[in-house]
Amino acid sequence: MASGVRAPGRFLLAAGLAATMALPAASAIAAAPAGVGRYVALGDSFASVGTLTNIHLDPVGCARSKDNYPAQLAARIKPKTFVDRTCGAATTPDMTAPQQVPLGVNPPQFDALTADTDLVTLTIGGNDIGFAEIVLTCATLSVTDPGGAPCKKHFTKDGDQLQRRIADLGPKLTKVLTGIKAKSPKARIAVVGYLRILPPSKGCWPLVPIAAGDVAYFETVQANLNTSIGGWAKAAGATFVNPGLVTGHDVCQLPGTKWVEGLIPTSLSVPVHPNALGQDYVGGLTADALR
Repeated sequence: MASGVRAPGRFLLAAGLAATMALPAASAIAAAPAGVGRYVALGDSFASVGTLTNIHLDPVGCARSKDNYPAQLAARIKPKTFVDRTCGAATTPDMTAPQQVPLGVNPPQFDALTADTDLVTLTIGGNDIGFAEIVLTCATLSVTDPGGAPCKKHFTKDGDQLQRRIADLGPKLTKVLTGIKAKSPKARIAVVGYLRILPPSKGCWPLVPIAAGDVAYFETVQANLNTSIGGWAKAAGATFVNPGLVTGHDVCQLPGTKWVEGLIPTSLSVPVHPNALGQDYVGGLTADALR
């Protein structure tokens, strides 16, 4: 793992605290699975982030929100014990090693796993493939050819390097799942993928600066990431939850409809990350998958 302090996410492109806002009511999706004594949440910023004015301070640099999808799930299934160790910028090595973040250190996320853990959720892999780098590169290149596909040209000039990065994630994720089962052998494991960031085509340049031709390419990359994660999860005996299948709630939508914020957030969340509405949906979808 690279040393030094990382901002609270290779996914966290920017952050700012602002006044509090009313949180959406939890949707009544799914009956609670019976008998969950201890629930442990692991993962990166797509699991940790929610409303920035509603975060835990242990450490503050994780941007671990009290209304992220693990918290939304816990509110539905009502475990006796809920432990959230998700953290922005987390990669697969941070499951077993301390993670340096601004203003503190997040302990190895696996430290929360115990023999009596009944349920584990996991969202990981986006930072391993360099998602923030991909978004920033595509945004920068979009000004050179807004109607074309400059980002696709960049990442495929010597073969499709993003698909190679996804393929390289497989052994890392499998190792994480094996480690969870070793530490919490009776736990049910739910691997949760990533919410759709962009619409299937066209996009909304320059509001979200991804060139029109790159929107479909980005969609292909994200869909392949979710599909690949799902395959590795199922091969390891885990439940897979795919929030990326639903359209109409991407960064190009209006406030109140979008589940993922754009580069300039319209709610008190983080750019290119789920807001409280998105996390509420993922929490409900995960509860439904666990019935």
